[in-house]
Amino acid sequence: MNAPSTNGGNIFQALRRIARPQSGEEQCDFCNAVLGPKHRHLLEVSTRKLVCVCDPCALRFENVIGRWKLVPRDAAPLPDFRMSDEEWETLALPINLAFFFQSTPAQKVVAMYPSPAGATESLLPLTRWERLVVDNPVLASLQADVEALLVNRLGSTRDYYRAPLDLCFELVGLIRIHWRGLSGGDGVWTEVEKFFAELKGASEATPSIAQEVADA
Repeated sequence: MNAPSTNGGNIFQALRRIARPQSGEEQCDFCNAVLGPKHRHLLEVSTRKLVCVCDPCALRFENVIGRWKLVPRDAAPLPDFRMSDEEWETLALPINLAFFFQSTPAQKVVAMYPSPAGATESLLPLTRWERLVVDNPVLASLQADVEALLVNRLGSTRDYYRAPLDLCFELVGLIRIHWRGLSGGDGVWTEVEKFFAELKGASEATPSIAQEVADA
């Protein structure tokens, strides 16, 4: 399975494949082994292309620097994350849902947000990012290209996660598939709420990484 790239029309097919259950068995893109519903992904750094891999193939790329990077397995909440409403507004994003990651090819932090067309990259400069890193040292420990700060500020929610990039694109695909009309419709926001409820439930037992970094 190929995952989202920001190159042209290929993103639409890729997003559908990530967010929609497959009718047939998925296979490892390296050895063709049959994969379970929960499997690892590798990122082709230069293209932001994600491929599915089995655990043995994934282990071959652990701590390896090269064309491919192994995407981390789990997300973790950042309950101590500090970001004011004013700081968020300076990002000028059209939706209060976004993810941020360090791009090696672009040599900068990239901000992306879900849209009806898929993952959209913000072209505005992140002038306050360095300030956020000072206030939140956990940001400096994110793995470049494959790990992101996932932000949910929909409504009164103020939730922040350290998230693998494939999970961020899974959210993007979910929104694109369920979006209806100009505002998205009630269905898409119900799906988004379910996504974050499951994410929060799965990570309840995970300690605050931000606190661990601060105590290190």
